[in-house]
Amino acid sequence: MQAFRQKTDYYSQKSSSEENVRDRVLKTAQRLFANRGYDATTTKDLATEAGIAEGTLFRHFENKKAILVEVATEGWVEILTDLLTELSEMGSYKAVAQVMKRRMFRLQENGELLRVCFFEAQFHPELRERIQSEVISKMTDVTEAFFETAMERGVYRRMNPRVVAQVFLGMFTIAGFSSDTIIESDAPPHAMKEMAEGIADIFLNGVLAEPEHTSCEA
Repeated sequence: MQAFRQKTDYYSQKSSSEENVRDRVLKTAQRLFANRGYDATTTKDLATEAGIAEGTLFRHFENKKAILVEVATEGWVEILTDLLTELSEMGSYKAVAQVMKRRMFRLQENGELLRVCFFEAQFHPELRERIQSEVISKMTDVTEAFFETAMERGVYRRMNPRVVAQVFLGMFTIAGFSSDTIIESDAPPHAMKEMAEGIADIFLNGVLAEPEHTSCEA
């Protein structure tokens, strides 16, 4: 029995160690791909920065492209899962500004990840296809259900909930194409708050002015 436990502990430790190596490679890849670019980063660079032998890297990943796909896919899952978790915990369907404010701060924190997710996806069709099939479609389904419920309760006007979900997710994801697309990367907190509230207002109320009521004189 003791020998069995020792063998079980050995394999458990080995599995944990292998997982740590994998995570280390992915975190290193995220940083290097974001700062140097995918093409300028070699597998030797990745192995050296992760503190492992290049052969060890290839025991975990088939090639460099597989590492890129894993980094970006996991990144998308993390970003959108956080967003949907906040949506599900909103005290009110109208509390969109608070969710957006927190999301925008997270966009700054996840700058490296966003650069990899968005920039490299433009040049690697297989990466776009995997993100679309494994992440975006599923997340859109969940978000659509959220807005469908809000419409049924009369909080939002009745329209195509999938379109609303796509627009809502797009407001967050577009920021990844450039650090300055929505707001400067070094913007102060009050500017972030103002921008988040502005986006929420546009999403909830649109941009058209209320029609003026004119009175006709007899």
